[in-house]
Amino acid sequence: DMHSSLTALVIAITLASGPAWALDGEGNAAKAASPSTAALNHAVLDQLPFQDHADFDASRRGLVAVFEGEIRNADGKPVWNTHQYDFLNQQQAPDSVNPSLWRQAQLNANAGLFQVTDRIYQIRGIDLANMTLIEGDDGLIIIDPLYTTETAKAGLELYYRNRPRKPVVAVIYSHSHADHFGGVRGVVDEADVKAGKVHIYAPDGFMEHAIAENVLAGTAMFRRGMYQSGGTVPRNERGQVDTGIGKGAPVGGTISLIAPTDLIVQPLENKVIAGVQFEFQLTPGTEAPAEMNLYLPQMQALCMSENAVMSMHNVLTPRGAQVRDAKAWWQFLDDSLVRYGDKAQVMFAQHNWPTWGPQGIRTVLADQRDMYAFINNRTLHLLNQGMTPLEIADAVKK
Repeated sequence: DMHSSLTALVIAITLASGPAWALDGEGNAAKAASPSTAALNHAVLDQLPFQDHADFDASRRGLVAVFEGEIRNADGKPVWNTHQYDFLNQQQAPDSVNPSLWRQAQLNANAGLFQVTDRIYQIRGIDLANMTLIEGDDGLIIIDPLYTTETAKAGLELYYRNRPRKPVVAVIYSHSHADHFGGVRGVVDEADVKAGKVHIYAPDGFMEHAIAENVLAGTAMFRRGMYQSGGTVPRNERGQVDTGIGKGAPVGGTISLIAPTDLIVQPLENKVIAGVQFEFQLTPGTEAPAEMNLYLPQMQALCMSENAVMSMHNVLTPRGAQVRDAKAWWQFLDDSLVRYGDKAQVMFAQHNWPTWGPQGIRTVLADQRDMYAFINNRTLHLLNQGMTPLEIADAVKK
């Protein structure tokens, strides 16, 4: 059928290894920061509380095993190498990098297997996104099997080296962006899915939007995404440092897709998977057109998908993804805050690091809500004042 044929196209997508690492686009060595750039970056140190290291403690909390070294594809070429970011070991931000970005880059560089809470683990720092593993009664439930099959397989192997080797019995795609489903064939066999041994859960509309973005507009969006994330420039202090939500996308790996077996279609839907209770909260039109949050009442754990991470997303993406609805986004975040803010003891997302404790969770959710509400409301206000789009963009930025 149409879904099967389009799924086959997605399965066939392989990230190109790309051009040789560019220097400045013309083969010249990247230039040092100008005096004005250095001065502006240095001024940031006086504007924000860089002496607060709580996020560094949180990003390392629950470390079970460090991941170091390379992940290679079937041709023996490196897909990921943690040492490409060793330059971040210097504590002080160089003149060429905004100190906030440098700090975020250091936080995202913690790579390995982490325990979030009882029965919940995450693989972080070996791909653009996180892979969450939940220990069910008779097997593992994986939320978002990363971007490529190679990194997903390496992440699962790291987990198995440190935890009981239970089979994967379910996969949950939190939303329709490739860095959250592309590695699925690295952790499950499609034959097991077809036989009913593995169920794959996704939000309503998942296949439609995954295909639209990654197949129909896939070539253009991949190309633009490489520009957006700095994928073809060197990893160094004058090149690619971080993406905010993670280090960067693997290069040279294989993107795959297995169609969902179970769609979440109700605004709030409860399911028991491998003995674990889930409450799914659909959030269409937020960070992705098909997305959902998850609450696990037995663990008092809230997964915010990519709706509330440790940075602020763009509403209009340079890579050309569907424009986010800032109004819907802040309203869903408010719903999450009201519904789970007094229940959750830990909140994690499919990027960055978790937040522990109800007060911290409520603060993060409220801050994220207010950011997108401000963008929406301020834009409307200025639009009604007769400003042009460029004037509005400048005013909102300020």
